Amino acid sequence: MRHEVEEKLPAVSGSSGHLVVERCKDDVAPDYPGRVFEDPELDYAAAMREFVSASAQVNQPEPQPAVETGPSLSHQAEIRQFHQAEVRLRQEPREVRQRQAQEDAVWQTLSQQHQEDEADFRQKAKADRHQQRAVHQAKVELWKSQRDARRETLKKRQQEDADWRQQRQALLARMKTLPIVTAWIAILVIIDDGTRQCLGLPLFAAGSHVTAEMVVSALRILLPAELQFLISDRGVHFTAEVFHQLAKEMGFIHVVVARHRPESNGIAERFVRTLKEWLAFQSWENDQDLRVHLDRFRPEYNDRPHQGLGIPGLSPNEFANRIWLM
Repeated sequence: MRHEVEEKLPAVSGSSGHLVVERCKDDVAPDYPGRVFEDPELDYAAAMREFVSASAQVNQPEPQPAVETGPSLSHQAEIRQFHQAEVRLRQEPREVRQRQAQEDAVWQTLSQQHQEDEADFRQKAKADRHQQRAVHQAKVELWKSQRDARRETLKKRQQEDADWRQQRQALLARMKTLPIVTAWIAILVIIDDGTRQCLGLPLFAAGSHVTAEMVVSALRILLPAELQFLISDRGVHFTAEVFHQLAKEMGFIHVVVARHRPESNGIAERFVRTLKEWLAFQSWENDQDLRVHLDRFRPEYNDRPHQGLGIPGLSPNEFANRIWLM
């Protein structure tokens, strides 16, 4: 006889020695704007328009996190750790001195007590000294052991002081090897999402102080007139009013990627990774030197065969030329 179960119950297992309870999956699939691309009947333009419309309905503005300027975050964390270690090293002598002051006070008390006992013993009559000799000898042996311990403590202090100085010197030497960033140089990456062509790499010597107006001025020159969609993150430069005005003037639709999902703009993210790997083997002293490197990198990248294109083995330039001929 069969019984139809209206609601699936979670399975429970204890064979491994631990109680494991199955998590029941919801029957309702999650709904999110990106699911519009699952419809094979929608072409790219229609899917993008529906995605932008759906994103506008579900996305609510959220406060922008504070932008940390200066060295890169990894370098900042490393520098912060070094500074914390230096603070601990500076505080350590103060704590050591307090402990040593307490030890010295105890030693002074013991030393004074020993001197008083010796003086008192010598002032006694000969018969009394003979009678108390055993007790006095025990005190002398105790004093000798305390004196030896004091000498060991002083030796230990010298070694601890030498170790502390060595640690401080090593820490300062390591801090000197850290890169010192005195200025930021910002690079705006402009990539064609279809052909992977790099359309431009405008450089901003203003670095972290680059404004939305600067970004818009560069985009006016580099963006193609036939642009339909522009994909970007949610940076303040792309949410400013001056950027919205640019979109109206040029007639393109601004598509913002999902929050905390850089893979939503994977082509641009992969290009940034490639650029960073290439720049890691270059050196420059100022923004002019870096600009020379970028001017050399862009044609090399666009003429290099790619495997991620619709026709593997073609370069972005070749792929773009074939698209225009179709």
